[in-house]
Amino acid sequence: MGGYFVIKQAYVQAGDITTPTLQTIRERISTAVDETAGTALERLTRWLQAPTSSEFTDMLDQDCKVRAEAVGDLLSAERGTLFHPSNLSVAFNISKRWESINAALEKGRAVYISGSASHVGGDKSRFKMSFHVIVFLAVGRETDGRVYYLGFDPDVSATTETRDAWKALVAGDPEPKPGDFSATRSLEVVRAMMLGDTAHGFGPLVRKYYVETAEPFPKAVYA
Repeated sequence: MGGYFVIKQAYVQAGDITTPTLQTIRERISTAVDETAGTALERLTRWLQAPTSSEFTDMLDQDCKVRAEAVGDLLSAERGTLFHPSNLSVAFNISKRWESINAALEKGRAVYISGSASHVGGDKSRFKMSFHVIVFLAVGRETDGRVYYLGFDPDVSATTETRDAWKALVAGDPEPKPGDFSATRSLEVVRAMMLGDTAHGFGPLVRKYYVETAEPFPKAVYA
């Protein structure tokens, strides 16, 4: 998974160890999703940057910044404590910024990660221009010493796997549109995309990000 500019990404594997733990993150997501109120469409778009159809010709919104701020607050151990690091595209003291991010994650705070859409997004994302925002939820280390971050990217168009999962969830003749879902079905779709269908794994919107923390992010255009 990943393109030339995209941060290298992978899916969670059995035995991965993170701080906070994977089980803690699953519980936070499950609780917050179950508590989501509003209309069926509001419940869906609270969490997902969803397509209008499985053709992925258009998306329901481009509100990644607003969504990341909202879900980051909901997914922090103490709600409302989302951590906003200073600009990750500035080289000065970049290592210190990542130390601050690690410290926030270890205290249970989700972290707001903003950058160039072609860098922090997925390799199939419809959002290639301007900026994109995702949320980091935990930090982990592989057995070979590589550090990674467990991140949630609400963009359903992000990867082949996210697109395939969405297509399976909306399969039908005729295909149901996001606005046609019941309130219950909206949250079922959100849970499937975020938590998957096993007791311990995650859906395709939650991925591991191998960030080159010694290097600044590419410059993003904030229109």
